[in-house]
Amino acid sequence: MAKVFVIPDVHLKFWMFNDARSILKSTPCDKVVILGDLIDDWGQESNLRLYEKTLHEATDFMSEFDALLCYGNHDLSYKWERSESGYSEQARDTVLEGLANIEDSVEESNIAIVHKIDNVIFSHAGLTKEFANEYYSGEDIDDILYSINGMGEEELWNDYSPIWARPQEYNLEAYPEGFFQVVGHTPVREPQKDGMFLSLDTFSTYSNGRPYGNERFVVVDTIDGSWKYAD
Repeated sequence: MAKVFVIPDVHLKFWMFNDARSILKSTPCDKVVILGDLIDDWGQESNLRLYEKTLHEATDFMSEFDALLCYGNHDLSYKWERSESGYSEQARDTVLEGLANIEDSVEESNIAIVHKIDNVIFSHAGLTKEFANEYYSGEDIDDILYSINGMGEEELWNDYSPIWARPQEYNLEAYPEGFFQVVGHTPVREPQKDGMFLSLDTFSTYSNGRPYGNERFVVVDTIDGSWKYAD
């Protein structure tokens, strides 16, 4: 494996899947990874049709491309009934049904908290030393990732976890050493490298809907951690 097409935080922008599909027709990649937060956005709590459309598009896309999904804090907030910014009580049943459809559309292993492909770890927010040191000491990385993917609300709903960490803002260290990481969660204006983390949440917006980042997809090389724009 070498070339992985990355779809960062979606936040109800269903058109991202059509744009990605068009690019992938002319830019073949070995795998596609979605960094999570499929749902919730500024002021859209009552827009159930937008939730339905986004989850439907995500299901079709994941099935078509056998894509991997890293669940984010917004996705899991519905599974765990954890209200946070953007959470929609009205859309909860819609979200749970949509997530269940996504889970049914691909192999169970396609959906996780963290995925590792070659020398790169993909997650919504990043696997940090601060989080790992609380649970692990010297274990094999594959065993650690397997353990994290079996964790639930009690372990993951904290500021250092792979669904919540913000290494870009708090100088958190990547874990383990020697692995490049690709993350979303924290909006950036363009792909941003901080130590061993590559942050790609370039499709998020301000509260008025204006784009925060440059809204461009990237392809990551999972052998050396390099990246380039997909379009």
